[in-house]
Formats: sequence, structure tokens, C-alpha cells
Amino acid sequence: MKSDFLGLYFSMDDLLITFLSMAAVMLILLILLIVNMGKTRRLRKRYESFMMGKNGETLEDTLVKRIQQVDELIGLESENRQNIERISSYLRSTFQKVGMVKYDAFQEMGGKLSFSLALLDQKNDGFIINAVHSREGCYTYIKEILNGNSIIVLAEEEKEALDIAMGKKEEEA
Repeated sequence: MKSDFLGLYFSMDDLLITFLSMAAVMLILLILLIVNMGKTRRLRKRYESFMMGKNGETLEDTLVKRIQQVDELIGLESENRQNIERISSYLRSTFQKVGMVKYDAFQEMGGKLSFSLALLDQKNDGFIINAVHSREGCYTYIKEILNGNSIIVLAEEEKEALDIAMGKKEEEA
């Protein structure tokens, strides 16, 4: 038996197959809708849990605290940078290199009581102190060092102390 629909003729079997196909598609779509609703519900619960934060804190409060902490750290970083620059400028003029040589100035004295001490800054500027111990007393001399050199002739022990301070020679134990 054929029916007339909009000028088209369909058999009842064709209509039944079409109806069952549409019903199957609708059933599949209904199942997908239910699955998606379940996933959406779980996602919403996770989202609300995330937004609440721990111990009832909201995410917004946590973010505001962190932003304030970052602002404080930026201020402290600037202050630290200024302090480091100031300390660095102080260090340029401090004695950073030391070399010392102990020796016997006179053969009759024992114990290596005489010494040469070189103190240099970053640019190898500084001085050498030479203390000579004898039976009559102790005599101390100082010689200025500019850029690793002295205008006054250095004794062997003074040269050795200077070399140790500048890293050209290792200090002997």
C-alpha cells in the first residue's frame, strides 16, 4: 500500500524503516545527552570546588594575596639590588688579596719572626708591610703597591708575598 505525502508516494515499509531509523537516532542522541549532562555535572562540581579553595578561601582571595606578595617581592628586589650595588662599590676599595711570607731576617734568630705581608684590592693596589725582627727590636716598613707594582725596589720576601697575593704563586705551608 502506498501513501501520498506531498506528492510523493511511499510504501508503508519505507515509512516504518524511516520511523524506526529516526527513533534509533533519537535514542542514541538521548543517551549522549544524558552522558553529557553527567559529565557536565561532575565538571561543575570540580569547578565549584576549585573556586572555593581550601578552608573556604576563595580563589580570588588567594590570587589577591599572591599579587600583594609579588608586589612586596618586587619592592624588596629593588632594595636588594641597590644594597648589592652599594656593597660592590665598597668591595672595590677593600683588601681582597693577601699574601704573607715568614722568614728569618738574621741567621742568629730562630723561629722565622720576620714577615712580609701584601694586602691588595681588586685592582692590585695596596701595600706591603715588612716587619724585620732582630735582637735589638722590630722594624716595620711599608711600601705602596699600584697596579701590582712598587716604585721602591722590593726585597725577595716582599716580591714573593706580592706574587702570592696576586695569585702568581701559591703560599708555602
